Amino acid sequence: MQFREKLAVLADAAKYDASCASSGIRSRKAAKDGIGSAEGSGICHSYTPDGRCVSLLKILLTNYCIYDCAYCINRRSSNVERARFSVEEVVDLTLGFYRRNYIEGLFLSSGIIRDADYTMEQLVAVARTLREEHRFAGYIHLKTIPEASPELIDEAARWADRLSINVELPSQRELDELAAGKRLVQIESAMSQIRSGIAKVKAEAPTAPNRSGALLGPTPEQRKERRIYAPAGQSTQMIVGATPASDSDILTRASALYGDHGLRRVYYSGYSPIPDPSAGLPAAAPPLVREHRLYQADWLLRFYGYSVDELFQGAPADLPLHIDPKLAWALRNRSDFPVNVNTSPREHLLRVPGLGVRNVKRIMAVRQHRRIRRDDLERLNVGRRALHFLITGDPNETLRKLDSLTLEHLVAPSAQQLDIFATAAVARSGEL
Repeated sequence: MQFREKLAVLADAAKYDASCASSGIRSRKAAKDGIGSAEGSGICHSYTPDGRCVSLLKILLTNYCIYDCAYCINRRSSNVERARFSVEEVVDLTLGFYRRNYIEGLFLSSGIIRDADYTMEQLVAVARTLREEHRFAGYIHLKTIPEASPELIDEAARWADRLSINVELPSQRELDELAAGKRLVQIESAMSQIRSGIAKVKAEAPTAPNRSGALLGPTPEQRKERRIYAPAGQSTQMIVGATPASDSDILTRASALYGDHGLRRVYYSGYSPIPDPSAGLPAAAPPLVREHRLYQADWLLRFYGYSVDELFQGAPADLPLHIDPKLAWALRNRSDFPVNVNTSPREHLLRVPGLGVRNVKRIMAVRQHRRIRRDDLERLNVGRRALHFLITGDPNETLRKLDSLTLEHLVAPSAQQLDIFATAAVARSGEL
């Protein structure tokens, strides 16, 4: 197989892993009087905490695999075209793309060949070669194989910026049905090892005393000598819609992973029907809006102080598709509203539909100097929906409608807006 053919096969096979927050692009060349080009093969986008977009080369080392997971296009019994890169080919490809300014980093995963340790050794060899031999300072994300030896997982963490281990399904029962051989306890054990390693490195970080004797962070010289261990943390992916698991089941597992293992992100990937599917798999993919609602609920768990129990208390086990989970909670708990924008604590303001973390921060700052009125909220770009749940420093006629049965129709998105989710790729989660 020619090198470009390998790239096409192994880049396409990698698209099912959402744990690097990627979105694909189509190949396009500049017009005759233009400049630049974009390659569709393997280039994806990831986003930093400050919102900057980073292009990553997203590929598999190989799509051969000894496992036969029913939901996976690369399972052992699949008749897909197979390919395999050597360590040197991945290194050369990464460096070549980087020098052409196509990418800023590498996301490398793989099917399991021979056994977990052999495959993990190959993945580690790529990262080690890039770092040691070529002094590659770009971003590296390695997929970690939980069955691999602890020593190999530790070594991967020393070369990679981020590691990820995919849970795939929320319970061991579902793994037994669709991914025989995978053990949730083994996956979580590897996650615990990574969390412990990250915590140990942070605890060992050198410090320098200032003139008063207080400890400061490491000096630039000390930073260079500091041992690195997955500085960007770890993430995982769960498949949505391949099993009857409810949104409550999925978010309960995600919440436990955040709490027990300190994950940076849990990614939700809607099941994609594959050729020659198992009889136990659904014939159709779940609606894309379901994936989006899970991301919104995940955001509420991580940044807005909600618990899984709150999101589903007095509600079905699946999130409503026609409204976002924060609005759904507010409509079920109308007695908690309206909230006084001038006196209510931060945690209450965060529960108001239409108020995001940044807007609440701005409100808290402004109200220290003046009483906030409705026009102040408009200047802060607070959405009109929030006014149905707020008391401001001036009369608010919309409060009369708060207990009305028409409230949901006033603040819920239109059918046209919902159609956008049904026809487009899942939007990145924003503030709720």
